[in-house]
Amino acid sequence: MLVRTLSLLFFTFLTLTACGQQASDAVNKEKTKNRLANEKSPYLRQHADNPVDWYPWGEEAFAAARAQNKPIFLSIGYSTCHWCHVMARESFSNKEIAAVMNQHFINIKLDREERPDVDQVYMTFVQATTGSGGWPMSVWLTPDLKPFVGGTYFPPNDAHGRPGFKSVLEQLADAWKKDEKDIRAHASQMTEQLKKYVSGSGKPADDLPPASLLDTAFDRLTATYDETHGGFTPAPKFPRPAIFDFLHHYAAIKGPESTAGKNALAMSAATLRKMSTGGIHDHLGGGFHRYSVDTYWHIPHYEKMLYDQAQLTNAYLDAARLTGDASFHATAREILAYVARRMTHPDGGFYSAEDADSLRSKDADHKTEGAFYIWKKSEIDLLLGDDAPLFNYVHGVEPAGNAPEGSDPHGDLTGTNTLILRHDITAAAKKFNLTPEATKNRLAKARATLFDAREKRHHPHRDEKILTAWNGLMISAYARAHQQLGDPEYLTAATRAATFIQQNLYDKQRGILLRSHLDSPAAIDGFAADYAFLIHGLLDLYEAGFDPRWLAWADQLQTKQDELFLDVQNSGYFASSGKDPNVLLRAKEFSDGAEPSENSVTARNLQRLGAMLDQPKRIEQSQQLLRAAAVTLAQAPTAAPLLLVSLDGARTKPAQIVIAGDPHAKDTRELLSIVRKHPRPHQIVLLADAAESQKSLAKHAEFYRSLNRLDGKATAYVCENFVCQLPTTDPAALGKLLRGKTAGQ
Repeated sequence: MLVRTLSLLFFTFLTLTACGQQASDAVNKEKTKNRLANEKSPYLRQHADNPVDWYPWGEEAFAAARAQNKPIFLSIGYSTCHWCHVMARESFSNKEIAAVMNQHFINIKLDREERPDVDQVYMTFVQATTGSGGWPMSVWLTPDLKPFVGGTYFPPNDAHGRPGFKSVLEQLADAWKKDEKDIRAHASQMTEQLKKYVSGSGKPADDLPPASLLDTAFDRLTATYDETHGGFTPAPKFPRPAIFDFLHHYAAIKGPESTAGKNALAMSAATLRKMSTGGIHDHLGGGFHRYSVDTYWHIPHYEKMLYDQAQLTNAYLDAARLTGDASFHATAREILAYVARRMTHPDGGFYSAEDADSLRSKDADHKTEGAFYIWKKSEIDLLLGDDAPLFNYVHGVEPAGNAPEGSDPHGDLTGTNTLILRHDITAAAKKFNLTPEATKNRLAKARATLFDAREKRHHPHRDEKILTAWNGLMISAYARAHQQLGDPEYLTAATRAATFIQQNLYDKQRGILLRSHLDSPAAIDGFAADYAFLIHGLLDLYEAGFDPRWLAWADQLQTKQDELFLDVQNSGYFASSGKDPNVLLRAKEFSDGAEPSENSVTARNLQRLGAMLDQPKRIEQSQQLLRAAAVTLAQAPTAAPLLLVSLDGARTKPAQIVIAGDPHAKDTRELLSIVRKHPRPHQIVLLADAAESQKSLAKHAEFYRSLNRLDGKATAYVCENFVCQLPTTDPAALGKLLRGKTAGQ
């Protein structure tokens, strides 16, 4: 109903803009730099040289719009967005187009990564009125910030029967002069419809959603699964890590040997393998690109986002644990090595992204997508010499280039190769009459040679903005990698990042998180996702190293998140605090996209905190949140796969595994190793070491004070809802006990 209503209003408005007029010849006096030069956002700084008279989002722009009675043109994007660069080059750097913008509109640039609350409002509008969304996002607003027309990328001039950006600007300027009253009325109607839509699903249901929704979601994923190439959508194919989390959990609760468990794991594992062998995976430098433009996972959109690296690390770790396939561990290690090398601040925080575009050479007049990553066969042959035929065979390198038909509509990849894994070690060894070991060694040497050569190219722009939310996801990845793989540097990386956030993005006086950091913190308070994702990371970090300060801070942050974002009346969490009067709507999101929703993550955080610290109120909060999401889950369970995991948790008794022992002692490490090899769904792991950790836990639950070592040995307690079975000091006995509880619960 919302889409239909807004679409009717949208098309009504289009009838008002059928007749355009030529822009005035007046050209504003050029400026060397516009206002954006003083902003912290890398995205805004990228537009500081535009002839457009840009404003940042803020009262100066709003006051100018009101005083001059001009509509606002709001352009939203981020610094590593390819099509944002294209529109900037084609339109925002064009003096003629800039003159039209400056004469008729107040022009605002906004970084969607700094202000996801503003982005969410206008993205909802664009999706509702056009049927799709993306960045750059282009929205026209009344002076009181109500949207009336929106879209994404516009070419500069009319072409192929579609209006260009200049024509759209001229038509909208003319319509505002002739029909301002009607436009304002339509914008007000649209805004009221949006408010009803984004406020959530109303009152929470009386009961928890049924457990059968997990089966429904699994059946729907099975129906859309691509059995040939993996994934759950046609091209373009986006990795959606929340689906992997759901499938891994579903396999665990059904039992890995059950038919449903095998099928769930098979879909996830096959997709992850296709991704790791495709061009979406950087085979020289590690890490994953944003998505694949084709159905084969071959040609990617070449930007790399921190949130993808974090979530996919966890997906590959889980796949390795459930399947026993060591190649999944290898992929996870590659991702973490990439993040350590390219995406880590010297003091420990993690950078946001690397661009898709870069210069092909020092003489190039503009950047092109994928330039840093693609290869001509002649380049590889020259660099590798005798090893080139082996490398080219394994990595699908072809003389004319290897982009599949239809994957390169603009011809940017003509004659070039995006590296994939077309043949495995066994096939290569057989073809070139080598041993598998010799094949591996020669390929490793070849990759190192090409990596070194690639490092001399012009690197893509790196957005060194440090976002609290995305750092929370990456802290989780490093912490869980330490739990599973045992490498101490992973625990160190997670700890340094958490310390960075605490020292640089936490206002201790107000007890609140800040959103972003670039050289110094930006004056933007954190959003619900910043709290949810960081709490998630801190809980994983606690379970990795058992430092009680991270558990205590997670508890404090959850209290503050409740204070700022909880919908007290209907439950669930708003994305923003509502303190900014210039943000029209407070959205409440339950669906998991490229990033999980703050509500999905919070539902699980509340369950974990409740089970760790004996807080029944928090467990009840999680159940209330799930009841608030009942309509979303009933209508589209695959839209919120992480909420389904929490729904299963709400129907399972809180489980604690407590190890009483010195965290540095061999017997304690042996028990922890068993626990981590045989994880139970929804389990939490705690350490009671008769020192600060135990004292800290005992402040919350007296239960922990009684859990001590037996005969001076590290001792394991397996408990449900704080009722424990007989303790054991024997790793074999603990393993047998946990294996009996792994499936089915």
